[in-house]
Amino acid sequence: MPDTALPSKPPLTPPLATLAPQQFASDNYAGICPEAWNAMFEANAGSVPAYGDDPWTQRAADALRDLFEHEAEVFFAFNGTAANSMALAALCQSYHSVICSASAHVETDECGAPEFFSNGSKLLVASSTDGKLTPEAIRALATSRSDIHFPKTRAVTITQPTETGLVYSIEEVKAISAVCRELGLRLHMDGARFANACAALGCDPAEITWKAGVDVLCFGGTKNGMGVGEAILFFDRTLAQDFDYRCKQAGQLASKMRFLAAPWLGMLKDGAWLKNGQHANASARRLADAISSLPEIEPIFPVQANAVFLKAPDRVLEALRSKGWRFYTFIGGGARFMFAWDADPARIDRLAADIKQASNS
Repeated sequence: MPDTALPSKPPLTPPLATLAPQQFASDNYAGICPEAWNAMFEANAGSVPAYGDDPWTQRAADALRDLFEHEAEVFFAFNGTAANSMALAALCQSYHSVICSASAHVETDECGAPEFFSNGSKLLVASSTDGKLTPEAIRALATSRSDIHFPKTRAVTITQPTETGLVYSIEEVKAISAVCRELGLRLHMDGARFANACAALGCDPAEITWKAGVDVLCFGGTKNGMGVGEAILFFDRTLAQDFDYRCKQAGQLASKMRFLAAPWLGMLKDGAWLKNGQHANASARRLADAISSLPEIEPIFPVQANAVFLKAPDRVLEALRSKGWRFYTFIGGGARFMFAWDADPARIDRLAADIKQASNS
């Protein structure tokens, strides 16, 4: 008889990962956390039905419903661009528009995908110094024109936390939702780093989503410790009509869906999703506190989640690059450092020491 024994469990950390020092340019640099990795390994045993008709997908969807205390419609997608774009397309016709912040990820970093998936729904951007939308900005854009020559406003999308690392409070989400209800608009939340927002606010997921008036949430798994995968939750189930067909047409119906779904079980079972967010946030605060007394180094935005934006002289930034540090400068013009579930305190301290040395030179 053939040998049907499962292979031994692979190591959590591939040997090659030790060759490069940890970087904080993006939380996408991080590997897969043990809880997600082990869940995928368990899902790899045996043969199960394809395209989501498997027990892993059902259990993961139920686990998300339990977490949010809501019988939401749940779907799984490969990445955030697809999740956001499909969700917004489900809210809009091609002649509609979506209000967002000028620095929102859907506007600046998704290559026109929201417009593409909706067959042309226009993004209406509100200028914002900190990346947040306000009720006043929403009202101004939504009521600026009502003639047939202008795309009819249909939805609002907020990023939680924002691209600038700021977190919408529960009251801020409620205020935005109230304006949306008044104007007949739907509210979508881009939660690529949703776990970091929950960790920062110390609240239950339900409090800043459906209880605050959010209609649809894209809950990020990738930046939270998974290898790939986002969950789309429709709290208003009527908005999810035919969404499974939309996923298929968009190339987001995974044939082996259990490998997108199973990691969520590992993340949710003992609260790893929240612990990962808490660690990432604490790591950002560790760096910010370590360099707070440097006269030439200033935070561009308050540190509220897992991002640190630093304004520093060019010589300091060049010195950091020369030491091998990677970071982006596309928001605010300063250095952005992002922290993930696996951020090493010793490596953070090394970065802080190099910033201090560069600043004092």
